[in-house]
Amino acid sequence: MKKTLAIAVSIWALACPGFAADLSKDTAVASQIELLDAWIQTQMKYNGLPGLVIGIVHEQEVVWQKAYGHANTAEDAAMETDSIFRIASHSKLFTSIAVLQLRDAGKLRLDDPIVKYLPWFDMKDRHPESPPITIWNLLTHSAGIPRESIHPAWTEYEFPTLEQVKETVSEQETTYRRADRFKYSNLGLSLAGMIVEVVSGRSYKEYVESEILTPLRMDSTSVGVPSAEHKKRLATGYGRPMPDHSREVMPFVDARAFDPATGLSSNVEDMLRFLAWQMRLRAGGDKEVLRASTLREMQRVHFLNETWTGGRGLGFGITHSDARDLVGHGGGYPGYRTNTMLSPKEHIGVVVFTNGGDGNPNRYVRKAYEWVAPAIVEAVKGDAPPQKADPSWTLYTGTYRSRGGDRMVMILDDELVLLSLMSDDPTTSKGILVPVEEHLFRLKATGGGPHGELVRFALDESGNVTRIYVGVNYSERLN
Repeated sequence: MKKTLAIAVSIWALACPGFAADLSKDTAVASQIELLDAWIQTQMKYNGLPGLVIGIVHEQEVVWQKAYGHANTAEDAAMETDSIFRIASHSKLFTSIAVLQLRDAGKLRLDDPIVKYLPWFDMKDRHPESPPITIWNLLTHSAGIPRESIHPAWTEYEFPTLEQVKETVSEQETTYRRADRFKYSNLGLSLAGMIVEVVSGRSYKEYVESEILTPLRMDSTSVGVPSAEHKKRLATGYGRPMPDHSREVMPFVDARAFDPATGLSSNVEDMLRFLAWQMRLRAGGDKEVLRASTLREMQRVHFLNETWTGGRGLGFGITHSDARDLVGHGGGYPGYRTNTMLSPKEHIGVVVFTNGGDGNPNRYVRKAYEWVAPAIVEAVKGDAPPQKADPSWTLYTGTYRSRGGDRMVMILDDELVLLSLMSDDPTTSKGILVPVEEHLFRLKATGGGPHGELVRFALDESGNVTRIYVGVNYSERLN
């Protein structure tokens, strides 16, 4: 069923019915979502990104999700919140979960050499003095093996079969000693998926779908080539813009033996369920698909990066900042850029999927955490101060455009503010509009702009705002 492009609160509720609606109505949360929404719309328009879907979940409730742009530009098909994307390296999370399930069942050990299960793996070893490559090395990207197999899959879009990997692995060589340094490897997680097949006696697709996706009700997620029903909702992937501003329509690419590293497809709604499951499991301490202790083990740093700003868990990537630690993964596939992150401290997850080769979803995820997450945290505390903003200010809120760029007037933190939607961070350009008299304000800001000067709103005969004058210059109202 198609969703509207308006702000949508998900229909699924796993623990606290009605809580999402309460959060979405919180004044501070709503204003931060409004800022993020307007900023995304502006960035989409001026960067020419075909389409984007975003979702934010707190605990077991979706706070907000929205689709932007097009799933197919040629057909003028709007992006929907249930549109399906190739999620690429997100696949590594599901492969790692499968491996840990088998570990917990006593069917393998993480310190097992991979040749115990893949005896055909005879890659030339430049560092024979190093210990054997283990399953743990694969999951933490510390095996010191090449990023890819010998096949140029990312340029020719022909991924190898299992037999082709077996036949050619002897032609490759290791790059570093085991556990010497982080080296991301699609080949490594593909080998981990092959181990899942050997140990379970089932195909990777069958195992992941039956043991992970079905129990989590991730009905729009699939391994390998999607079903006919899923393909109907598959957003078209577009390459990065060329010098003439055109974008190549990317073909559907079957990852074959590399499905465990990059072959899954999904939508934002399913990934929000995936995030909610992680929060539920971490909080509950029970077993659901995985043991709670196992998920925590996977989401701890096992291999620290050189800057100490994060590292690798078991499958999961971990990024540290003073504000929060984020746990998750991103994905890049021909025509798609995707990102899914969880803040365990704040119990907030964010998913952003794009269908452009230059999508940069992490940019939008970052803003969701900078702007919306703190407001959610305060709203959950339940002690927010009463609203102080003048209700009459809504007359002025909206987007305004001049030759110099787009501006937005909105109520933020109980103040009427003016900010630029063109910048990477509109909050740095924020000016506060201090009331002087009806329709007239004084701009309180810093920097080289017209701060300290008067800001006037012009109205038509019907009482609708048509322009904003900042100093002597003006912008036309768009909405």
